[in-house]
Amino acid sequence: MIMVTICLIVSFGSASAQQVASNTTKLSMGKVEPYEMVVTYNKTSHLIFPFAIRYVDLGSEYLIAGKAEDAENVLRIKASVRDFKEETNFSVITDDGRFYNFNVRYHPRPSTLNYDLLTMQKATHRENVNDVLFEELGGNSPSLAGLLMETIYKQNKRIVKHIGSKSYGIQFLLQGIYVHNGKFYFHTELRNRRNVPFNIDFVNFKVMDKKVAKRTVVQEKPMIPLRMYKPLGEIKGNTTDQNVFLLDQFTITDDKVLVIEVFEKNGGRQQVIQVENSDLVHAKLINDMHLKIN
Repeated sequence: MIMVTICLIVSFGSASAQQVASNTTKLSMGKVEPYEMVVTYNKTSHLIFPFAIRYVDLGSEYLIAGKAEDAENVLRIKASVRDFKEETNFSVITDDGRFYNFNVRYHPRPSTLNYDLLTMQKATHRENVNDVLFEELGGNSPSLAGLLMETIYKQNKRIVKHIGSKSYGIQFLLQGIYVHNGKFYFHTELRNRRNVPFNIDFVNFKVMDKKVAKRTVVQEKPMIPLRMYKPLGEIKGNTTDQNVFLLDQFTITDDKVLVIEVFEKNGGRQQVIQVENSDLVHAKLINDMHLKIN
């Protein structure tokens, strides 16, 4: 009896070891390969990411880091102590849902201080790396949302032809409304027909009553974009530019409108357009666009 019991224990232990080995193998198959870099105490290194930085986690107190002022996609990092011996690490998540991790060693005289992550990705064939899912995007992959916005932007089709405003030599057009997986994609165009540049301060999306009587409190509901394809900037004189805004899908009653406003920085040439519920419910399905997403 004793010999049989021992055999059973050994057999069970062997099976457990095989299961652990199997799980370890499965985890290793999903390993995210780190980038290697060195830092020093007297100089600051800069990492330029393709998209704005959302999250940074430092592996130890040997490092200090922060986003560069007025540059959401640039990370500054350096050693907080001299000559640390142990390797440490840090991780970064960007607005497009990409996850990056770095192994870091100390070097008194680094040969490189500035790193361009887009160039590094192409050099190491890491363009299609892992995705992080953000709560506000629901089940949508950030990289897929970004690719859809890019495709809409590059195709530059005008499928909505009746919504726009024009004043002060500025024309603001709604080129199209697209819908995919519970999200709206608003494709806009701004034309500047004057010599003076139009500097965009901000863009507002809000739902309002169609008609507001005098002495009536205005009912407004802000609709906050989750993403935009490109940062707001300057529209030079006699040029045209476009953008794509990502919002949660919604509908409105017939007595309300969606108002989209573009405000000029240090100026008064703001543009306002109104979108009816009938325009929203006739948004073009992206599934029907035959988008080429590589």
